[in-house]
Amino acid sequence: MMCMEEMKRYESFKQKFFHWFLAFPDDEPFLAAADELLALLKEEMGLEQAVFYLFDPERAAFYPEASAGGAMGAGAVAADGGQEIALLDGGSHEKARLFFSLPDGTPALLELTYRKERAIDRPLLQAVRADFADLFGKLAAMLQGEGEEKRYGQLHRFAAKIHSSMRIDDVLEEIIRTLQNVYPSFTYYLLLSHDNHLRDHLPIKVLALDEGEGQTAALRAFLTGQVQCDELETPRRSVLYAPIKGVQAVYGVIQIIAPYAAPFPQREVRFISLLAGTAGSALENAKLYEQSRRLVADLQLINDTMRQLNARMRLHEGIEYMVSQIRQSFGADEVGFFLFADGRRELLPGSTPFFYEERSAMYVKWVEERRRDGQDILFAGDAWASSLTPFRSIMAAPMQQNKETKGVCIALAREPYRFTFEMFKLLESLVQHSTLAFMNAILREELEKLVVTDYLTKLYTRRYLDETIQKSMETDGSGAFLLIDIDNFKQINDLYGHQIGDEVLIRVAETVRASVRENDVAARWGGEELAVYLPNVHLVDAVAAARRITEKVRQHTAPAVTVSCGVSWWGRRFGDNAKQLFKQADKALYRAKEMGKNCIFVYDGRRLYKA
Repeated sequence: MMCMEEMKRYESFKQKFFHWFLAFPDDEPFLAAADELLALLKEEMGLEQAVFYLFDPERAAFYPEASAGGAMGAGAVAADGGQEIALLDGGSHEKARLFFSLPDGTPALLELTYRKERAIDRPLLQAVRADFADLFGKLAAMLQGEGEEKRYGQLHRFAAKIHSSMRIDDVLEEIIRTLQNVYPSFTYYLLLSHDNHLRDHLPIKVLALDEGEGQTAALRAFLTGQVQCDELETPRRSVLYAPIKGVQAVYGVIQIIAPYAAPFPQREVRFISLLAGTAGSALENAKLYEQSRRLVADLQLINDTMRQLNARMRLHEGIEYMVSQIRQSFGADEVGFFLFADGRRELLPGSTPFFYEERSAMYVKWVEERRRDGQDILFAGDAWASSLTPFRSIMAAPMQQNKETKGVCIALAREPYRFTFEMFKLLESLVQHSTLAFMNAILREELEKLVVTDYLTKLYTRRYLDETIQKSMETDGSGAFLLIDIDNFKQINDLYGHQIGDEVLIRVAETVRASVRENDVAARWGGEELAVYLPNVHLVDAVAAARRITEKVRQHTAPAVTVSCGVSWWGRRFGDNAKQLFKQADKALYRAKEMGKNCIFVYDGRRLYKA
């Protein structure tokens, strides 16, 4: 027979339960409702504690989920062979454990703790067990139905909203917002690959795609496209990884961390999978839209670049424009163009100054090694994971024409993962299209050089020299003219033959060219006579150049020859012209020949003298 006093207490609980139920909000989570229900039971029956447990099949034990009386610190309860009621003697207290199952089949446990003198007999415990099994079952089903309806309403609104957006940022933000609404007590992150630029205002992490320490659950979800479950050790938490999967690929993983260490129910897994799948479909659409826009922009960039390159006649102008475009379009810090010719690698003018420094060699070497290995993809998001290396991102695109590699373009960035693979493919296309313009500019400049270059000595022609002097006299303030003749050149031809004579002439020409400044013009005047024009120099500097030439010719020719030199000079205040300049230098050279050769004579406009 039931104890009448305890029966009255229990009946009082039932009566108050009716009023509690009428006032209970229908949108409260099940475990919150369980807390309130246990508090009501504890108060009405005079219990010390009332704890509700759920069974964890992975650890084969019951774990506390709701309580009244501060018993959540209690440990796990081992499964007890399927009995319905177990009584435990705790000295001054007694515990009654009532085992039952929820409608979805999950084993549950209601543990009541009371003073021993308040002993509750077994018939009443059986009644409490039966009532609470039915009560928790109906409460869970009702709240779960309400919750499911609301959650799937959230999912419907989520799908409608993200599928109406074509921006990746909007899709990612809506994923986070929906998770906040559905699981306000959970912690969550979006794990995305390096190709997605991170948004600081969203809980986004980079998905580690290497397997250096084994394949993580997040990586398994990304690679398999299947939901994965894991557990954190400190503090113990259950974690779920749901792949953000579209039709074409998996774009990332949603990481959801529960505030407890119990397995995710299958209904939660199904819902999260639906949400992640919906997000994957929308993210894929947004990516495809952005890719189509980027493709149009890329084609526009290539078209504009080709138009600008074709309008630039000089090679260095074209390289400078391309360097500017690459830095602006890809965020590169340094850009270098290299030309392969005669087994050598030549840095083209217009490249950024860094590539003229010795420290650029390691980056060029990195590209060269991969080219030799036959690698087609010369691209790395973080090639040197070291703070000692100024540039972490690198990509290189070959300059190809008629399936022959003519050179390479190298782009560097300080920030790791600054370049995406899409950027690399665009750079390849951009460089491929520009190569023809560069090769045409090189060929055009070579033809221009041939027109103004003597075929034997490779010095400028007399016509080019005349034009240069004429322009200089129009724009500069002064200039000097050196007329050089190889002494006894006829004897060289008679003794050694014309072939040796030509070689001597070539050697003298090379010596002359090496002895003057880059902006000075060395030309073949005719026969064995050479000429040099030096713009914007004083007469004393012109004489010094003449001495340098005569000494080097004497030292570096075989068979050894000497030269005679006539020097003339003009200044704007004297009103000289090119014809006078040539005539004065010719007079000076004639006097040098008369005075025994191998010497220098100067005509300064007033007098003729030996230097």
